[in-house]
Amino acid sequence: MQPTYTAEADTFREKIQAFLAEHLPANWQGIGALDAEAAMKFTQEWRDILRDNQYLAANWPVEYGGAGLTALESVIMAEEFAKAGVPTGGPNDVFGIQMVGNTIIQWGTEEQKKHFLPRIISGEDTWCQGYSEPNAGSDLANIGCKAELDGDEWVINGQKIWTSAGHLADWIFVLTRTDPDAAKHRGITFVLVPMDQPGVEVRPIKMISGESEFNEVFFSDAKAPKDNVIGEVNGGWAVAMTLLGYERGEAAATTPVLFKVEIDRLVELAKQRGKADDPLVRQKVAWCYSKVEIMRFLGMRTLTKFLAGEHPGPDASIFKLYWSEYHHKITELAIDILGAEALEIDGKFPSSAFSTDSPGAPNDSGSWIGTFLNARAGTIYAGTSQVQRNIIGEMVLGLPKEPKSDRGPWKDTPK
Repeated sequence: MQPTYTAEADTFREKIQAFLAEHLPANWQGIGALDAEAAMKFTQEWRDILRDNQYLAANWPVEYGGAGLTALESVIMAEEFAKAGVPTGGPNDVFGIQMVGNTIIQWGTEEQKKHFLPRIISGEDTWCQGYSEPNAGSDLANIGCKAELDGDEWVINGQKIWTSAGHLADWIFVLTRTDPDAAKHRGITFVLVPMDQPGVEVRPIKMISGESEFNEVFFSDAKAPKDNVIGEVNGGWAVAMTLLGYERGEAAATTPVLFKVEIDRLVELAKQRGKADDPLVRQKVAWCYSKVEIMRFLGMRTLTKFLAGEHPGPDASIFKLYWSEYHHKITELAIDILGAEALEIDGKFPSSAFSTDSPGAPNDSGSWIGTFLNARAGTIYAGTSQVQRNIIGEMVLGLPKEPKSDRGPWKDTPK
């Protein structure tokens, strides 16, 4: 359960620590300590530094602009970056590098790699994800967005939803239904679609925080070149699952670190607001601390398998369910500690709508209110808690499966 770090791994960790010490400003407190404009400027400059030192897509092969790091080295780098409170790339690189870039490396042709990968590294292309639909969210194989081949082009019609950064991206990787007569998980194709065309419309979705990080995307006879399929036509389900698996190893390393930073902030908040001696607050803080420690061990279990070369399996749902349910509780406690102060937003909201606020964030109401609101979605995105429980029950515990529907958008798509 405890990952084993070799002497070589310890040497690499020291190398990353030296890199951070060389390139970070003096008295660095974490990106969360910067205001929005300064954080944006730092992130762009930091991305350039990472690119120039081949740490931007560090696990990519050297011939594609990466550093060729091993899985263990990639995890160590992610750990040290999380501890230092710096990002591993720009705001779009989760989609461009971590998701579609890694997927192209595994499934793409050499021509696709040579075309798309340099443009991802340079930042020339920005990406978003076209997976979920109004009737196909956690039940992803229920997609009905249709793609038909017309000569040398795919013609795409349908809708995607919850598209993060869709309003900023110029490319979208889309799961499409290319054979409505095939079984549910077959007949799906993974297509790369340019967004700057008349057949693509992006509509923002207003979030509970007041921001619009998510979007709806509508395709009306949108076009994509025939050669923009990753993997096999009608074989996109395997490609899609590969893409979703790439974030598990790094998340297992970084998520517990970020939640430890967050609970340390919570303890400091209780002290600052004179609540540290309140027995009920102390009991709840102790409960949160115990959960963060359990989360650390859950992360180690996932990480141990990842470093052994095992692809994340259904038991990874335990980790996702655990942290997202826990995050409701700790952010509710933060609001309780703030008391009447939580009625007014003071300071900036978190820089991201996902997980914790960035390391170094101030202990003001803006940070905690924003994190509290964002935590409500944590049990929905990346698979709802209900679906995670189904996966754990059926695929980990071996309980009877729920009845499956044989109809839906995948069947009802017009031919």
